[in-house]
Amino acid sequence: MNITTRISRRSVLSASAIALAVAAVVPSSAMAAETPVAASAHPFSKTTMTPSDLLASTPWKTTAAFDQDGRRIALDDPAVSNFVGWAYFDADGTYAMYNLDDSPKLRGDWTVTPDGSERWINAKNAAGDVLFQRVVPITELTKNVFTYRVFPSAGDTSTYYDIVHTKTNHVEPGTDAKGPGVNSGQGESLGHGGGHVNSGNAR
Repeated sequence: MNITTRISRRSVLSASAIALAVAAVVPSSAMAAETPVAASAHPFSKTTMTPSDLLASTPWKTTAAFDQDGRRIALDDPAVSNFVGWAYFDADGTYAMYNLDDSPKLRGDWTVTPDGSERWINAKNAAGDVLFQRVVPITELTKNVFTYRVFPSAGDTSTYYDIVHTKTNHVEPGTDAKGPGVNSGQGESLGHGGGHVNSGNAR
């Protein structure tokens, strides 16, 4: 074997070693380059809540009432007192309402229109018979505020009361369940100039 042959053989071995080293490095680099692309293929997306989801997302407490002129009406005023209390709308389409002293008030079924413009309820007795049905326009529905409008005289839309409810963590009377509740934002001004997120402890 001469010198030229040994040099050629060394060159081939060196070239092979370099090629193997490059082959070992390139896939890792390629994978590293592809990682951001793979991650961006699954971006985080928020689920938008429907009006029904919003109503069922928390218990509610009646915290204010206003007339058509924006004047605050006392919650014990006979014009609005029948609409005051705690309300629990379950995702299965049933609800329970209680007076602020935790005594039972109404129980039945509920729906909200897909656009969130109206809420329908019926009221049932213990035997499941429907006592009445009621449809009210919704003027505000968020995670924190639910306001609907009632008209004292059917057919007269010039006189009305807006009944404001705010999110609460008040435990449903007679159960061990506790609603989603509120951990912050006490006293936060919401909605119709007087609603607030409340702990549900004050009557």
